[in-house]
Amino acid sequence: MNRLPMSPGAAGLVRALIGRARVARDRILLTGISSVDWRSLLFNGERHLIEIRIPGPYSGEIADRMIDRLEDAEFSIPGVLVADIAIAAGPRPAPDGSTSVKIEALTLTAD
Repeated sequence: MNRLPMSPGAAGLVRALIGRARVARDRILLTGISSVDWRSLLFNGERHLIEIRIPGPYSGEIADRMIDRLEDAEFSIPGVLVADIAIAAGPRPAPDGSTSVKIEALTLTAD
């Protein structure tokens, strides 16, 4: 199994998104992730682009649960504050029955 390299903030965010889907972890495939350092005068953090694919039956319903009211969601990630999160693309159904979603987020770290 290949693991994508990611920061603690990105890993926590992915775990939180999987938790919102309320399905077994192996139903959610992380197909891509990129994180870029972000800084302002007062804060340090990262911008993330997370690409997820959900295979199999009911993939659309699972994706809907994951992204339902995403912009208003509260996340509990130790040492990380999710300052902004939004759906970048999707949910997009594929001919094989899977559904893909891209999510953008800004996380701030407690320094």
